[in-house]
Amino acid sequence: MDTLAPIKSIMSTELITVSPNSVIAEIEKIFKRHKIHHLPVTQEGQLVGIISKSDYLFFKRGFNDLKVEDDYDKIRLNRRTAKSIMTTGIAKLEPNDKIGVAIEIFKENLFHAIPIVEDGTLVGIVTTFDIISKVIPNQKTLAAV
Repeated sequence: MDTLAPIKSIMSTELITVSPNSVIAEIEKIFKRHKIHHLPVTQEGQLVGIISKSDYLFFKRGFNDLKVEDDYDKIRLNRRTAKSIMTTGIAKLEPNDKIGVAIEIFKENLFHAIPIVEDGTLVGIVTTFDIISKVIPNQKTLAAV
């Protein structure tokens, strides 16, 4: 992999986003339906935050394994919104930033997705999976060894 190549060469551009006022029940459905782990939060095309699946699970279960009554759970999921669980202090890159910069950010921080913005507008996202997929493009061959 050429770490000097622009991040736009590996970023995902078919994005699913939510607004800050989206209810967490909707976010839950998106995570389940699309099997994604990071959900950008946008307002009028501008990135305002990101929700990881861990953020959602922490909200849903907290630190304990106690079963919350289903009715109470439904109320919480339909009353609380994305802005109550989204992360707002996030690293962002631009499409022409180098892949190596993303790798350094992933090495230094504890998150696994970086939104890609151009003039403040969300245009893509790159994840640790995107990087790994480029480093090891044919996982079947590796698994067979």
